[in-house]
Amino acid sequence: MDTVKPLLRVSNFCIQVAADGPLAVDHLNFDMAPGEIVALVGESGSGKTMAARAVIGLLPPPMRVASGRIEFQGSDLCSLSYEQMRQVRGSKIGMVFQEPMVSLNPTLTIGQQMAEGMRLHTDLDDKTIVARSLEMLRRIGIDDPQRCLNAFPHEFSGGMRQRIMLASVMLLRPKLLIADEPTTALDTLAQADVIELMLELTREEGTAILFISHDLSLVVRHAHKVVVMRSGKAIESGPTQQILLGPKADYTRQLLEALPTRGHLDSAPVAKPLVDIRNVTIDHPGRQGFLFRGKPKRAVDGVSLQIAAGETLALVGGSGSGKTTLGRSVVGLVNPVAGEIFFDGIDILKSANREHRLQCQMIFQDPVSSLDPRARISQILAEPLRHVPGLTPEQRAERVRTILHDVGLSPVFAERFPHQLSGGQRQRVAIGRALIRHPKLVIADEPISALDMTIQKQILELFERLQKQYGFACLFISHDLAAVERIAHRVAVMQQGRLVEIGSTAQVFDHPQHAFTHRLLAAANPLVRQDDGSYQLRSSAAS
Repeated sequence: MDTVKPLLRVSNFCIQVAADGPLAVDHLNFDMAPGEIVALVGESGSGKTMAARAVIGLLPPPMRVASGRIEFQGSDLCSLSYEQMRQVRGSKIGMVFQEPMVSLNPTLTIGQQMAEGMRLHTDLDDKTIVARSLEMLRRIGIDDPQRCLNAFPHEFSGGMRQRIMLASVMLLRPKLLIADEPTTALDTLAQADVIELMLELTREEGTAILFISHDLSLVVRHAHKVVVMRSGKAIESGPTQQILLGPKADYTRQLLEALPTRGHLDSAPVAKPLVDIRNVTIDHPGRQGFLFRGKPKRAVDGVSLQIAAGETLALVGGSGSGKTTLGRSVVGLVNPVAGEIFFDGIDILKSANREHRLQCQMIFQDPVSSLDPRARISQILAEPLRHVPGLTPEQRAERVRTILHDVGLSPVFAERFPHQLSGGQRQRVAIGRALIRHPKLVIADEPISALDMTIQKQILELFERLQKQYGFACLFISHDLAAVERIAHRVAVMQQGRLVEIGSTAQVFDHPQHAFTHRLLAAANPLVRQDDGSYQLRSSAAS
C-alpha cells in the first residue's frame, strides 16, 4: 500500500490548548492510503481523539490548530473555510463516536436522522432517501428496517445503536471513516459485528478507516498500520504486526504489559453459599401508552446460581442477556416475578428486614454518573456511614482516611470533587465507597469498560488486593473476557435471560460446552502476554 497515493496525510501537525497553552498534539505525522486501516493507540489524554477530531474539523474550544497540514485528497483541510469543511464533513469524511446515545438525537426518529445527511449532501428525493435507508439497515443486520426507521434511539441496545450510527455515516459512502472507540461500550459479540460491518464497508467501498482504540487485540487483528501516541506525540509507528508483536519503544512495551497473562485463578475455597439464587424470573414492564399497555418483556428466565463467601463469580453474555438485571435483583433494585433469593440464609424477597442491603454494595460502570458532582470525595465516601450507630464524626473521618489509603489515593483527594479526578481515580473512589462498610458481597457492573488498558490493569490489581484484604464475595458483570479470565474463580454465561453454562474459569474458557459460549470466546480471541514475554493472539477453544 506504500506505493499508492495517500488519501490522507498528516504532516508536522500541532494542536494547542488556547493561544498560549501547551500542545495537546505535538508534530504528528502519518498517512493513509485508500482502503487502509490505521489505528491510533495510547492512554487517555494521549491526543488520539483530538487528532482525529481535527481531521473532520470538530476541535472543541479552546483547542486550536497551531501548525502543520492535514491533506485529504490533495487539499489542505486546515485552510478550508467553515462552509467548505461542512461540505467535506459527512459526504467525504464520516465519524462514528464512542457512545451513539450521545451522538444520536433522542427527539428524532432513526429515519429522520438518517435522512439529514442525504438531504444536506445530495439531491435525492424523499422516496429514494427512504429506500436507501431501508437497504442500508438491512445490510447492517436490522431484522425489521421499517420499524427501525420509525423508532427512537432509546428503543435499541448499545450494539444496535452503534450499527445504526455506522449505517447513517456510510449512507453517504465517505472515503474516510473515523471510528473513535466504536466498540468500547459493547459486548464481545456486538463488538465483532460492528468491526465486521466496518471491514465489509472497507472491502466494498474502498473506505479508509482511522481507528482509535485502547483495545490492542482489535488493533492487532484488523489494522494495517498503528501509531502509538503519548502526551500528544507519536512514540512509534509502522506496520501493526511489527509494532505490537515486536515493540521497540519502552512506552509501547508498557502498554502491552497491561495485557492479561494467560492463566486462571485457582478455585475458591469451598464455603457455604453467601448468595443462593433459585429459579429467579424477572420481567421488564411493556411499553405503555394512553390507550394501551404492552406485554412485559422477560429479562431473566428461571436462573439459579450460588456465590460462595470470598468467591468471584463472573457473569458474561451479550447485551440484553439479563446480566445487570440479575445483579440488581440481589441488592433489591429489581423485584423478580418468581423465584427465591437467599442472602446469608435469609430469603430477601420475603423478609421485611433490609439489613442485607447494607451487606451488598454495587460498583457501577460509569463513576461520572454514579458519583455526586457537587459533593467532595470525603462526603461521597462518608455517606454510607451516616446510619452506622455509635460512629462519631472523628471515627467517620478516620474510616474515610483508611479507605482512601486502601484504594491507593492520598489524603489530599478527600477535599476534591469528582470532576477533578481522572477516570481511574474516580473508579477508585467508587470502589472505596462500596467497601467502606465492609460488605459481604460486591456487585461490580462493567467496572473497567470505560477505562484504557493500563488503568484497567491497575484497577483489577487493586480489586484483587482488596478482595483478599476485606474477604468479600463478588459478582463481576463484564463483557471483557480477558479481565474475567484473570479475576474470576467461576464463570456463568447468560443468553437471552437464561443461564446456559456455569463452571470454573478454566473449564469454561478451555472446554466450553454450550454453542453460545463458543461464539463468545471466538469473538473475543484476545491478544495475550506469554510467559516468555512475547505477545500473540490466543486461539480460543471455539476455533
